This record gives sequence, structure tokens and C-alpha cells, in this order.
Amino acid sequence: MRAFSRCHTRSQIERARDFARSAGLETRDTAGLETCATGGRVFTGAAIANRQSSHPKMPYTTEEIARLVGGQVVGDSRAVLNNFATIENARHGDLTFAENDDFFSRAENSAATAIIADKRFSSTKKTLIQVPNARIAFAKALAVFFPEKKFPAGIHSTAVIAPSANIDSTAHIGPHCVVGERAFIGPRTVLQAGSVVDDDCALGEDVNLFPNVVIYPRSKIGNRVRIHANSVIGSDGFGYVQDGSVHRKVPQIGNVVIGDDVEIGAGVTIDRGALGPTVVGKGTKIDNLVQIGHNVQVGEGCLLVAQVGIAGSAKLGNYVVLAGQVGVAGHLKIGNQVIVGAKSGVMHDIPDGQTWLWIPAQPARDVKRQVLAMQKLPELLKRVAELEKKLGQK
Repeated sequence: MRAFSRCHTRSQIERARDFARSAGLETRDTAGLETCATGGRVFTGAAIANRQSSHPKMPYTTEEIARLVGGQVVGDSRAVLNNFATIENARHGDLTFAENDDFFSRAENSAATAIIADKRFSSTKKTLIQVPNARIAFAKALAVFFPEKKFPAGIHSTAVIAPSANIDSTAHIGPHCVVGERAFIGPRTVLQAGSVVDDDCALGEDVNLFPNVVIYPRSKIGNRVRIHANSVIGSDGFGYVQDGSVHRKVPQIGNVVIGDDVEIGAGVTIDRGALGPTVVGKGTKIDNLVQIGHNVQVGEGCLLVAQVGIAGSAKLGNYVVLAGQVGVAGHLKIGNQVIVGAKSGVMHDIPDGQTWLWIPAQPARDVKRQVLAMQKLPELLKRVAELEKKLGQK
């Protein structure tokens, strides 16, 4: 697949304009119009920008929303909903949601037209969309009212594409992106502005790289993966050996493998393995500013909250939760369904299903006993002082 090229002839400009017009796109820039030509398709930079910015809102009926979120309407099934809003900001024509008694009472007294709520709630004031789980339905409804930006297939004129790269015809390569030799970009995958996919990388279907993401060589990204702005996947692992007075670098020749349905926040860094891969299992969600060291193995369905740091060769089981600013030392094994509380420092292996807290991290039950004991220290010290005073008098 060839990269976009800048138009220099009127015939190219007119051809681009005709395509844009037939596709319902606007082109306001008549001078220096840029196009791409690939697979017989022509795209304009201006047209792409205009197409991305248009998100027409469509009103829905309560019945339509109920069908989309898996609920049922109690009240007016034809009530028109134009927007989703918080309880405080809701107006007539808005949909809101309530997941507990307090929220539901406030929602009933709001200006909202309808409320998403659990099946246990009923109302004489509002139309309800009753669902098994209000928070899940809330997430589904938001996606209906606020769909994500759509990116048209094509390669921007400023992108740099290696001749041996294999890019699916439905993919979108945005401004100033770079795709390296033998890289594979799958169907409907999006590289937003400034992203880099280096040599021998493979990105699956429906991947979305937000602006300025960098994927180092040989990284493998599964399907439906989202990587937010300024994250770096596959950077050198932190490997050095002391050689006299010098820290000699150990070449990091492994890679990173990311499973399907993973989401990676902004400013995340995942180091490639020294020899084998660093692995992130399918369905795992990683918050902003997380550091994952070389040869770490993260299981499926894990949650890594902001500023977590995992040192090299640690292994996390499935459905592990590391709360904010947790640190995990290298070569440790964290079992399945483990929860580690915020700011904890993990220095030992943790068996399956346990909750640990503190620095150094310990089982939660032990930490709670220690905290209770510390709370009694002032009174205990007072009693000891009194006893010492009495003994001294004798």
C-alpha cells in the first residue's frame, strides 16, 4: 500500500474533489489540496477533517434505548430522548440514571424525561427504563448518545509508510504517522496523528492508537486494543550489569505481546522482554502512567490503576487488581484474583484470592490487627509510664 502523495496537477485535485463530493464530504481548500491514492481510492486531508468532526445527534425513544441497553420501559415508551445528562443538569428530553435510593429520589425530582434504574425501583412521576444493572446500562446508553469519532479509511498525505508494510484497505493512518518495514495493520485499525508503528509489528482488527503512541519493533497487538496518547509499547527493558565502574547495557531483544480487548491509558510504558516477551493478557485494563518492566506476565482481566509499577519478570495471575501507586518487586508471583490496596509495596509472593495492604504489603487481616494495636499505643504508653512511676516510688 502506498502512502498519500501531494497533488501537483489540476486533474488530481479535481479527481479528489469529485470523490469527496460523491462521498458527501466537503472540501473548502481549493489551493494546494492534498490527496492520497491507494487501492484506487482518493482522499483529501480537508475532507477527512470535516468528516471526523461531524457527529449528528439523533433523538431516540425510550423504547429504542430500552432495547439497546437490555431493559424494559415502565411508562411512556414513545417519549423522545435527545441527550444523556446528570441528575443536576438534566432537562426535559434528557435521560439520566440512578443506582441507589438517594440518586433515584433526586432523579424523580429532576427535569429529566426518563430514568435508567434497577428493576426494584418504581415511579409515578417519571418514565423508567428498568434494567438488571443500572451502571452497566448507563455505560451502554452513553455509547449510544455519545458515539466515538469515526475515522475514514485511508492514509494521510503526511504519513510515512515503508514499502513492505501491509496495511488493510479499511485502516486509517492519520497525519504524520510512521509505519515501518513489514509492519501489519489490520482491518479498521486507526493510527491517530503522530503515532509510530515500527518494523515487524502486527496490529489486529479495530485497534485504536491515540495521538503520539509509539510501538517499538516486533510488538504484537491483538484485536480491539485501545492505547491512549503518549504511551510507549516495547521500549528497552531496564537491564544493566556491573562491569567494573560501568553499568553495561544488556541488549533487550524480546518483544511485547498484548492480548485482545486490552485498554492502555495515557503515558503508559511497557518494556519489551530481555529475551522472551512481556505479556499483557486479554481484557486487562491499564490506567494512566503505569510502568510494566521487561518480561512481566500480566494475566487476563486485570485492573492496574494509575502509577502502578511492576518490576521485571513479575507474574500476575488472572483478574488481579493493583490499586493506585502499588509497587511490585521483580520476579514475584501474584496469584489469581488478588487485590492489593493503594500505595502498597509488594515484596513477597501472594497466594490466590488474597487481599494485601501496606508497606511492606501483608495480608489485610494482619494489617488491620496492627492498625488497631497502634491505635491503642498512646493509652498503653500512658499506662506503662504510670506503672513505672509507681514502681519507682517503691
